[in-house]
Amino acid sequence: MKKNNDIAACIRGALETYFRDLDGETPSGIYEMVLKSVERPMLEVTLQQAGGNQSLAAEMLGINRNTLRKKINEHQLL
Repeated sequence: MKKNNDIAACIRGALETYFRDLDGETPSGIYEMVLKSVERPMLEVTLQQAGGNQSLAAEMLGINRNTLRKKINEHQLL
């Protein structure tokens, strides 16, 4: 089982690459960019692990089922 810090290390590496590749351009909206980049695959993988069961996926994620449904719709996962 992977440790939580493995995820943090991946994000850290991706952000370091992002900043390095800016080539002098000013970054903007990083917070929203990272949240959206992480949220969709997190939802996809969790739903897959839950066998498509949204109640179970919501429990695994530690969020309300209605919140999960809202996120599913936002990311057009249905």
